[in-house]
Amino acid sequence: MEGLITIESEFGPKETIDRLDTDIRAQGMRVFARIDQSQLAAAAGLELRPTMLIIFGNPRGGTPLMQASQTVGIDLPLKALVWQDSSGKTWVSYNDTECLAKRHGITGVDQVVRMMNLALGALAAKAARN
Repeated sequence: MEGLITIESEFGPKETIDRLDTDIRAQGMRVFARIDQSQLAAAAGLELRPTMLIIFGNPRGGTPLMQASQTVGIDLPLKALVWQDSSGKTWVSYNDTECLAKRHGITGVDQVVRMMNLALGALAAKAARN
């Protein structure tokens, strides 16, 4: 899927999201919300394989992008989705910040965008692999 980066996790959904949460906080970022979408589905009488969204960020990273184009605020703060497929594999998906910058016509903050992408990749990899 264009603009979405997905990596396989060696851990189950709960352990993966917990590891991701811990690593985000350890990097000095704030976790704004954790949403267990499968739990919400169950409460509505519906079935959904484990699917959890974590919303996080740091104003030092996101604000320069919003200064360049406020519409990127629809895609910020950052998000990562931990989900389990039909074969039981767990995955971590997140938006490619370079695609977000392109989508919103953001220019002049290429280094910030690149650093955000590197940080997201490192966080996802650390949460997903031993």
